[in-house]
Amino acid sequence: MTRYSALALVREGLRGHRGWRPAWRKPDPKPAYDAVIIGGGGHGLATAYYLAKNHGVRRVAVLEKGWIGGGNTGRNTTVIRSNYFYPESVALYDLALRLYEGLSKELNYNVMLSQRGMLIAAHTPMQMEICARIANAMMLNGVDGSLMGPQEARARLPLLNDAPDARYQCLGGVWQGRAGIARHDAVAWGYARAASALGVDIVEGTTVIGISTSGGRITGVETDRGPIACDRLGIAAAGATPGLVAPLGIRLPIHDYALQAFVSEPVKPMLDTVLLYLGTGTYVSQSDKGELVFGGGLDRVPTHGQRGNLPVQETIVSGLLEMFPAFGQLKLLRQWAGVVDVVPDSSPILGPAGPEGLFLNCGWGTGGFKAIPAGGWLLAHMLATGTHHEVSRPFDLTRFAEGRLIDEAAGSGIAH
Repeated sequence: MTRYSALALVREGLRGHRGWRPAWRKPDPKPAYDAVIIGGGGHGLATAYYLAKNHGVRRVAVLEKGWIGGGNTGRNTTVIRSNYFYPESVALYDLALRLYEGLSKELNYNVMLSQRGMLIAAHTPMQMEICARIANAMMLNGVDGSLMGPQEARARLPLLNDAPDARYQCLGGVWQGRAGIARHDAVAWGYARAASALGVDIVEGTTVIGISTSGGRITGVETDRGPIACDRLGIAAAGATPGLVAPLGIRLPIHDYALQAFVSEPVKPMLDTVLLYLGTGTYVSQSDKGELVFGGGLDRVPTHGQRGNLPVQETIVSGLLEMFPAFGQLKLLRQWAGVVDVVPDSSPILGPAGPEGLFLNCGWGTGGFKAIPAGGWLLAHMLATGTHHEVSRPFDLTRFAEGRLIDEAAGSGIAH
């Protein structure tokens, strides 16, 4: 890896970075590839990397209409966890967590993984009963999880509101020690650089305007830069997926909502745990720069907009101050929204759809960032082999017609 002195960094900044080698190539699209992936976010880039590394398929193009990581990959609160209820979900998200644990070494790129642990805090006996069920399910599914009592929670979070008149007294909750945060843009850039080094073409600023088929098979895509032939197509485009596949007669049960998030001014280290309050739906962690990164529930108005609004701000900030009254004087730096693609059972859609050679990776809702390595690993497997991986099989699109729902609304609807 190239190293620069402080003087060289200043010089390059003043010169507009003209002396720096780009982290990944920026080629023009070729007329044909073995596989094309629509979507240059974390899932699309991870798919391209694992397709090249694990399966030796290197004539691959990633097509992104904007810039790499410019969608939900760059608009989330960076939490990584696998504290889900159903075994199918635990297998999926713990695969992602295990891959995250070795990702910096795998990519030779520091994704700034910080496994500081996460507490889902309960405030009523009923919530504690639910937390006990989740903790028991996690242990039965072979994932680290335990039930934490109120004394241990307060010892771990000394600034927590434990005043006698606090509306939501913390009674404890579910603890996962391997949970934490990672740097979202580093994850995207690391996968992009590694995929490019293996020969993958990452083509930014290119819009897919149609999907071509013949005889019930994928034959390529139409873009605003001309046609590209392929016989294997993966779509990892989140909320844009329904519009891409609708002309093929594929209807997806996806609704898009805004999930808003906030960043405070940086302060000294005071919170070394990811915390979610079940009572308010607000969750918070502290970044390595000292900023408080926090958010809450979905804004249940269907939208593709990526802007925040004051009513949601009031709800989420009030929840944060209920958790930590000491944060009341902090200044907000930023507020934004990511567009999350939600399906009826709050679990993703993974698998084939429509014409032969087409595979989908979408419907992650609030769980997209934490699942990036697994989503890429599994979509790469399907593109290379034409069949499901054992982890992806339960999330096939056919589950909606067959009534095999994996209802993780409680596990994925708020904290992410």
